[in-house]
Amino acid sequence: MEAMVRLGVFLGIFLVMAAWELWRPKRQLSLGRRRRWPVNLGLAVLNVGVMRSSIGAAAWLAATWAAEQQIGLFNLVPVPHWLSVALSLLLLDLAIYAQHLAAHRWRWFWCLHQVHHSDMDFDATTAVRFHPLEIMLSMLYKVVLVVLLGADPVAVIAFEVILNGCALFNHGNVGLPPVVERWLRYALVTPDMHRIHHSAFQPETDSNYGFSLSCWDRLFKTYCGQARETQTEMTIGLYAFRDSAELGFFGLLALPFRRLRAR
Repeated sequence: MEAMVRLGVFLGIFLVMAAWELWRPKRQLSLGRRRRWPVNLGLAVLNVGVMRSSIGAAAWLAATWAAEQQIGLFNLVPVPHWLSVALSLLLLDLAIYAQHLAAHRWRWFWCLHQVHHSDMDFDATTAVRFHPLEIMLSMLYKVVLVVLLGADPVAVIAFEVILNGCALFNHGNVGLPPVVERWLRYALVTPDMHRIHHSAFQPETDSNYGFSLSCWDRLFKTYCGQARETQTEMTIGLYAFRDSAELGFFGLLALPFRRLRAR
């Protein structure tokens, strides 16, 4: 049931974003959908298969187990249910920000995460372009957090749905009206804000780590509000990887095990 809810919401938002990108794209794609989508969506299908056959529902199961055993912060401290859910969502989002920061700062973690950043274009499929090992590592990290927090199973499902939905939205090749962009960015990570994070210029790559809430970047001073180039002219991806021939499906699976290139 948990997996079906996540998948249904994901597919719905993906179709909306794909239609939006087709109707009014922010940038002209350099490679096009036919060359990139099979690779990015192929990784997504592989990741779903790997997770469903291994630890796909681990976070939800961990939350259920922690509730039964009365383990974790919110199972030990008496707080209203709505407050425990709200705080769980907030703290899990903070934890994902910290994980993303670590993926850029720790060399071994970057070896995995560069698969995501090697995409030379930026659209909704970039949101699912991750190496299976990074996906599994992220799930194990969330399991530990869920148990420590004693997060409610409902909060865990809601968090996964929100995280996936926001990732699809803020990776979209779309733009918002300036006034909407300006105000929405105070609360959520927008496509223009996250596109800066996918700039090939390293100081911009190492900024805007938030996935859902934008407050963490402002709070921890990793926020970049304006790229040195315009949104339509900035180079997307990594300067170390500009040959699409080496960024195919199998090339990306092997990428973390190759010699790390200077950024």
